[in-house]
Amino acid sequence: MDMTPLILTFKLALITTGILLVIGVPLAAWLVFGKSRWRRWVEPLVSMPLVLPPTVLGFYLLLMLGPYSGIGRWLDQTFHVRLVFTFSGLVVGSVVFSLPFMVNPVKAGFQNFPRDLLESAYTLGKSRLRTLWRVVLPNIRPAIYSGMVMTFAHTIGEFGVVLMIGGNIPRATRVASVAIYNEVEALNYTAAHWYSGVLFVLCFGILYLFYTFSGRREGVLG
Repeated sequence: MDMTPLILTFKLALITTGILLVIGVPLAAWLVFGKSRWRRWVEPLVSMPLVLPPTVLGFYLLLMLGPYSGIGRWLDQTFHVRLVFTFSGLVVGSVVFSLPFMVNPVKAGFQNFPRDLLESAYTLGKSRLRTLWRVVLPNIRPAIYSGMVMTFAHTIGEFGVVLMIGGNIPRATRVASVAIYNEVEALNYTAAHWYSGVLFVLCFGILYLFYTFSGRREGVLG
């Protein structure tokens, strides 16, 4: 059995989760605490992947990043980088598609954080950045962990976006979800069962451990 699709899938999930951890936490903080009028436009855009068909998002990413688009041509001519039908393109698509799975749980953590603690920190002379780093983030770690787990698990199951922007190139962009589709089309149900079973067990195990740990934490705090 070819393990490459599974290896690419886990690699993609880890990289996507890491990037969104860096991007998503500051973005969620800005959406909750920021004063810019642009928030009312950015917030629905962040959540669009939750309701937009993945093929629609993948189609527009394909057009935007393709070699004949402005962005794609600029990347190719300036940095000799092509994103369409490459693993790097899969990362870009996964980051965009999984963005709400990181941002929304963290945003909920920020929204539920007691405002009196913020005011106390400001009264003691702490800056907004220091308050965020030393006071708020340590207290919303469960929300951050939730975003990381959901992002990782969601990336593992992506299909439409990764197929549109990455294609189906063996050992390059063929992730597990695409490999399952291939095996089903070829009526090779044994291989399809094997890939599907690995993903099922992995996702269930991740969620089981996360909810078990969260439940124990709440029990201790309660």
